[in-house]
Amino acid sequence: MKYQKKILVMDWLDDYAGSEQIAKYLHQVYNFDKVYTLVNVMATEHLKRIFNTTEIEIKTSPLQVFKKKFRYALPLFPIALKKLRVEEENALIISVTHSVVKGIDFPQSSSHISFLVARNLKYVWEEKQLYFKGFRRLFTFIIPSLRTFDINKSTKPTKIVTVSDFVTKWATEKYKREITTLHPPVDVDAFEFLEKKEDFYVSIGRLEPYKRYDILIDAFNKNGRKLIIIGDGSLMAELKNRAKSNIEFKGYLFSEDSKEYLKRAKAFVFCGKEDFGIALLEPQVCGTPVIAFGAGGALETVVEGETGLLFNDQNTDSINAVIEKFEKLEFNPNIIIEHSKTFSVENFKKNFKEQVEKMYLNKTN
Repeated sequence: MKYQKKILVMDWLDDYAGSEQIAKYLHQVYNFDKVYTLVNVMATEHLKRIFNTTEIEIKTSPLQVFKKKFRYALPLFPIALKKLRVEEENALIISVTHSVVKGIDFPQSSSHISFLVARNLKYVWEEKQLYFKGFRRLFTFIIPSLRTFDINKSTKPTKIVTVSDFVTKWATEKYKREITTLHPPVDVDAFEFLEKKEDFYVSIGRLEPYKRYDILIDAFNKNGRKLIIIGDGSLMAELKNRAKSNIEFKGYLFSEDSKEYLKRAKAFVFCGKEDFGIALLEPQVCGTPVIAFGAGGALETVVEGETGLLFNDQNTDSINAVIEKFEKLEFNPNIIIEHSKTFSVENFKKNFKEQVEKMYLNKTN
């Protein structure tokens, strides 16, 4: 199977998180010639972590003029995407997306496999109430048109794969086409096991509405236990003001630093409804159990009673009840670590290449 060019498409390049890690591992396999993205505002050191260079060609859309404020231009995303057409003939196009770029236009001679890392445009579907609040309520009139746009663009990729059975079921219902699950990777060789855990809980993630750090903070305000939160986002100032002194914010940390907290913590706690949640697997590589909301991708990454505990409701009482239960239990770190290894980078690369080969065979037959 020969392609003249290998193209990566991303919704945007800003922070280094789950989507960007996936892009890094795919670049190790395909050595992309070019990147298409709506906006590139990523720091040089993060670009280098993904591509091992800052010289890779990156083509952006007219949204680049908004710089880091590009999210406020959500109504313009469909227009910007139309200006971002892939030009290369006979190219392998891989999009890593949770927003709009699965719908990018490309030549008929090329093939496009789109990897949905979340429920696409979920902020205009189930989670609209988390985003369209405050002054943003004025823009709810755009939701129907963005939903229609999302469904129409689902016909564009040659093949769609998603990160979890949860997202596959969602996307199949929305897009009415065949979709495949491919679990994303966690770098199982990059974490260390520490047998003696310390007396604190940890959570890592973007401080954005859907992660539900508000109820996590309320729970720890009430139980008084030590909680360390690692990450940055639009809600940082609001959450800091909400938290009592037993809750410590570390801001964004490079993975080398955040790993120290993952291996030392007694448990990792997360309250959002994740579409998959690489962040839920990284502590497990360290033998650290996970406490998570029992919905979405957590059902595919956390084994109840073996690698962690799940709580049923996104509220303070449900979180604190499961923490009290956790405090009385013991977990076998070897079982936790072995479970995490099934999501290794090597397994992901092998499985992704198989999906690309199937796409190519289906197109040529």
